[in-house]
Amino acid sequence: MSSLSRKVNNKNANNITFDGNLFLIISISLIATSGVLSINPIVPIIAQSLNIPTEQIGMLMTSFLLPTTFGSLIFGALADRIGRKKILIPSLLIFGIGGILCAFASNFRTLLEWRFLTGIGSASLESIELTLISDLYSGKMLTSAMGINAAMIGVAATIYPVVGGMLGEFSWRYVFLLSLLAFPVAFLIITRLKLPNQQKLTQTLNFKTYLKTTWKNIQNPQVLGLLFTVFSMFLIELGAFYIYIPVYAGTSLHASGTEIGIILAIESIAFAIAASQLGLLTRWFSEKSLISCGFMGCGLSLLVIPIIQNTWLLAAPCIVFGISQAFAFPSLQSMLATIAPEGYRAGFMALNVTVQALGRALGPVFAGVSFGIWGIQGVFYINALFAIITTIIFNLLLARKTITHIH
Repeated sequence: MSSLSRKVNNKNANNITFDGNLFLIISISLIATSGVLSINPIVPIIAQSLNIPTEQIGMLMTSFLLPTTFGSLIFGALADRIGRKKILIPSLLIFGIGGILCAFASNFRTLLEWRFLTGIGSASLESIELTLISDLYSGKMLTSAMGINAAMIGVAATIYPVVGGMLGEFSWRYVFLLSLLAFPVAFLIITRLKLPNQQKLTQTLNFKTYLKTTWKNIQNPQVLGLLFTVFSMFLIELGAFYIYIPVYAGTSLHASGTEIGIILAIESIAFAIAASQLGLLTRWFSEKSLISCGFMGCGLSLLVIPIIQNTWLLAAPCIVFGISQAFAFPSLQSMLATIAPEGYRAGFMALNVTVQALGRALGPVFAGVSFGIWGIQGVFYINALFAIITTIIFNLLLARKTITHIH
């Protein structure tokens, strides 16, 4: 059958790195992540330029991420009903326009309004990008594609802050102009991206029936297990790792900001390298095994951190943490895409993005409560315990050896 009407199968798994469709799809995710990763380094510069109080500067990120939290599910449902490109193209254009308007904002309120608009453009990008990958690939090749996608995001997490910081040295406004990249990507998607013929299964359903069927499918224990595990991963990552490792390094080990930045960059590099090799690993290990191994690795790396008394030795558990995440995260995405019913895949991947956002939101809260009760060591020990508990729950809910398609 034609590649336009069927997913690419495992037979071509070795050629995935040469697939232009995949890298065009990945560019969508790289556009979306620029809205956060390139902006982080210039937040202090913006605060100083616009005379923004410290307690309000966080709104710069909140206004951008809020539309994703509430809009991802809506855009996912629409992508299932009216088509991927009909949601994706306008989203990229809105993202690009919003970034341009941010660059010309005259005050903080206007900047927040345009950031919210940019966030609306970004809200559908990650979920549709993951949906497109799962539309095109299946089986072990799907996991390999998810791994390459995750690896590229890991590379972006290393490069974007550097680019943002360098542009910010000239003017913080230049950083927002990175959104201009959305326009050529949109053009290439219109002219070059080739997708399988989308099934008409959900396009004739009314929205209420679509949501009712989606909710019924979500109640499947396997789906709940996957979503809970995704939630746990991002709760642990943002709370214990990205917030309290810098706190521990700075307060207990007296590390400089540069040293902390290098340590975190090392984790991103380890993640990117390991994720890029995931297709090779799936020849010998199942996705379920990789996820379990990944969470155990995250837990063990967190257990080690409180006993480390040298800044540079922190690199070791950070490398383990990055590799462990690379094992678990793309495998989770692949399993969730595989179990999603035909016609509901975009909605499922949008739910996955929403659960990620919830984990990110609650991670700092969970870690903060742990810190208040047990101190800095308690943050790592409690999150390590939570990683182990997640592994147990995941395996109990996915008791079957293979993922079963639901309908």
